Amino acid sequence: MLPKNLRLKKRSAFAATYKTGKSFHKDGITMFCGRLSKDAAPTKVGFVVSKKIHKRAVKRNRIKRLMRESYRLLVKNNGSSTKYMSIIFAASTKLLGKDFRYINSAITNLAGKL
Repeated sequence: MLPKNLRLKKRSAFAATYKTGKSFHKDGITMFCGRLSKDAAPTKVGFVVSKKIHKRAVKRNRIKRLMRESYRLLVKNNGSSTKYMSIIFAASTKLLGKDFRYINSAITNLAGKL
């Protein structure tokens, strides 16, 4: 589980990230990067899976858990980035039924674009 200081929680923070950020897409995951950070605060991360992806919460939560774990391992191995203030990973229907390796490679590839 990600520590609380790395989680993006407030609706206003999500809205600001969508509005002011850049976006990158790879293998069914879209990454939105918020504004550049001027201080050395850690980057906060949010994960989004819409109801349009699947109507069952079990399926949506599984995708979120896999994305969270992939990002957690990435931060553990490479350290937390301080370049951006916030990052949002949004899933698409392409991720339904995919395994951890697929999601991990997509998130690693997207994180490399930072």
